[in-house]
Amino acid sequence: MRRNAVTLFKCLLLFGTLMVAGPLTLKYLFSGSEQLLGRESAGVFDNGPGYDRRASREIDPPPLPAKLDGKFSVKRKDWHNYAQIEEDTKRAGTGEHGTAVILPPVDEAIKQELYKVNGFNALASDKISLNRSLPDIRHPGCKTKQYFEKLPTASIVIPFHNEHFTTLLRTVWSVIRNSPPELVKEIVLVDDDSDKVFLKAELDDYVKKHVPKVKVVRAEKREGLIRARLIGAKAATADVIIFLDSHCEASVNWLPPLLEPIAEDRKTVVCPFIDVIDYENFAYRAQDEGARGSFDWEFYYKRLPLLPEDLKRMPEPFKSPVMAGGLFAMDLQYFWELGGYDPGLDVWGGEQYELSFKIWQCGGKMVDAPCSRVGHIYRKFAPFPNPGIGDFVGRNYKRVAEVWMDEYKNYIYMRRPHYKNLDPGDISEQKALREKLGCKPFKWFMEEIAFDQPKKYPPEEPPDYAMGELRNPVSNLCVDTQFKGANERFGLSPCIKDHQGQGGEQNFVLTWHKDLRPFKRTVCFDVSAKQPGTPVVLYHCHSMQGNQQWKYDHRTMQLYHMVTKNCLDSNPDMHELYMNPCNQQSGTQKWKFEHINETAILAY
Repeated sequence: MRRNAVTLFKCLLLFGTLMVAGPLTLKYLFSGSEQLLGRESAGVFDNGPGYDRRASREIDPPPLPAKLDGKFSVKRKDWHNYAQIEEDTKRAGTGEHGTAVILPPVDEAIKQELYKVNGFNALASDKISLNRSLPDIRHPGCKTKQYFEKLPTASIVIPFHNEHFTTLLRTVWSVIRNSPPELVKEIVLVDDDSDKVFLKAELDDYVKKHVPKVKVVRAEKREGLIRARLIGAKAATADVIIFLDSHCEASVNWLPPLLEPIAEDRKTVVCPFIDVIDYENFAYRAQDEGARGSFDWEFYYKRLPLLPEDLKRMPEPFKSPVMAGGLFAMDLQYFWELGGYDPGLDVWGGEQYELSFKIWQCGGKMVDAPCSRVGHIYRKFAPFPNPGIGDFVGRNYKRVAEVWMDEYKNYIYMRRPHYKNLDPGDISEQKALREKLGCKPFKWFMEEIAFDQPKKYPPEEPPDYAMGELRNPVSNLCVDTQFKGANERFGLSPCIKDHQGQGGEQNFVLTWHKDLRPFKRTVCFDVSAKQPGTPVVLYHCHSMQGNQQWKYDHRTMQLYHMVTKNCLDSNPDMHELYMNPCNQQSGTQKWKFEHINETAILAY
């Protein structure tokens, strides 16, 4: 009897287990593959940083992205061209591997002649192979990363106006050379009414003979960068449109990282990391290893630090409020659904803000892809004449502010009062588009997307620490930047206030950003090394402190560089400035600001 009772108990226990586990097992068998596919297509299937198995079981799987409906595969592959990568390691020659080009003195005359019309050392460009090799400076994780086996095709649109021939062609060849051929449907070169002879028939003949995927379309008159891009977009026929400037070089395996986020979600816009091609010697180097795009309230482009979750997930794409400029990839159909660029924007200026705000406020998103790197020449100066249509940049900015920024536009007008009197043209179509698309208010953008911007670039700025003349009381000489540009060194001059009629630039601000800059300019005092005697140069202000963070001690009258822990020193006889270990007894390290905010300095 006891044995029968035990047997009966076991049967009941087994039956109960089957009743509970059976449905769960069937649910897993029939729905598990769908959930697995959903997680993979959402970009979290790699079990990388931030992936939580427990959390994934407690939420519904994300829906399949719109373009993963059979057109594009979720199977992955390695898109690297290893044969070419191996071949590149063996290349030698001028500028290969992104090295600097050093010209002999005998070339100086022709170098300067080409400099005047290009704003960069075009002779250095002529010395380099059109398909030179570049250094692979990507994050290590990029070198093993796989992407969807099937990706959308791309039309690469490259507008140009009087671009130097070899620089333009190197842009084209870098795309051809470093892209899987099946992903590049066409390269569209848009000639914005160039008048250099070699950009006409010679260019047409060259692309016809050597690069059949390239087509050249020509504007009937000078349109400016923005409308030239629109001309190129109208000629594009691929799934995705990618805009590049005409003085770029695409790096190794740059294309799949731009295309995959769009394949996952057609309303995602993807920007590459933009590296620097030196305007003087064409050396290729990183600009940084990632930051989120932003702006200040004068519409200068700025950067925000990466978020902790972005750093943990590196090198996965991360969200960015504002694109850096004109280098990005976007679903072509979606580009036109958003109205493309506002055709009322003239020449250049403001288009990156207009499109960025529109993308975020109207239901899309924008990311930077660390594994896609494109080099760009930042010209030393703009070689093109003013188009003679007044303050077109100011009008563009007002147009963007009036359409997209709601009450926040007043912060722009606080800093640029004359914008209030500019005529932005008819904006009724743009406002109607915003209403039609059901776009969110700018307040939402500031609170949800650029939520940390007010900490770095507050709408109402705190007071600066010090300003005015910066005089060494021992030598009675003043710091003088003489209106020099980025990467240039500066020194001491006789003080303007002591010599009426003397030229120079001796009015400085130790800003609330804790950087030191000439008044009303966006280049800052920058120190890149801690060795004694390191020079101080001007560099584009990034407002992220680092090499540009300074502290003024009004008691010792010293300017202290926070990163190197050195002080600004001088050689009055040579009129030079440089950094040295701080010495309170040294008269050459004494600096007197014309005006100081003692309250702010004490609270530094």
